[in-house]
Amino acid sequence: MKKILIGAVIALALVLIYRSCTDDKEKKTILQENSMLIQQELKNVSKLIVTEGHFAEVYNYKDSRELFGPLVTAQKKALVVVNAEVMVVYDLSQVTYDLDEENKTVKITNIPEPEIKMNPDFEYYDVTADYLNPFKAEDYNLIKRNVNASLMKKIDASTLRSNAENRLVSELSRILVLTHSMGWTLVFEDTPVQNMQDLGQILD
Repeated sequence: MKKILIGAVIALALVLIYRSCTDDKEKKTILQENSMLIQQELKNVSKLIVTEGHFAEVYNYKDSRELFGPLVTAQKKALVVVNAEVMVVYDLSQVTYDLDEENKTVKITNIPEPEIKMNPDFEYYDVTADYLNPFKAEDYNLIKRNVNASLMKKIDASTLRSNAENRLVSELSRILVLTHSMGWTLVFEDTPVQNMQDLGQILD
């Protein structure tokens, strides 16, 4: 009878040990699968988010050069019409993050700044210049610098940046939904991100 009892206890102990090892293995497998799924989602959003806009600029360029004093001047001028395609770009391949499997957290450590890409098309009208004050390469370079500076002011005053930021939040929300659905926590720097509002605030 004792032998039967001892055998039953040993068998029960072996079953418990086996089940414990199996459960640990299953938990580790699930954890690894979740980690891989999160990494895959991060890769999926690692693409350019682009917001496009169109801006127009009319620029009058004038330059006068005194010859033999203020009584005689040599002038040059140009009317420049500029149509520019502008893009606000986030390169999400530069997003850096850390996965903490033990604490089930995804910590985003860096989100890149937006890049402004402009493709201006310059058309020159009414270009006139005196023989003693001709157009030179530095004149065209100055026109381009002034026009680009003016366009940047228009971009900053427009909704182009905020629209791009909203699209960035939309992309990052996919990570937020995924992490929450698996019981993980999304963290930006040291601040937990609980909802879309938190995502918007971290970009302000």
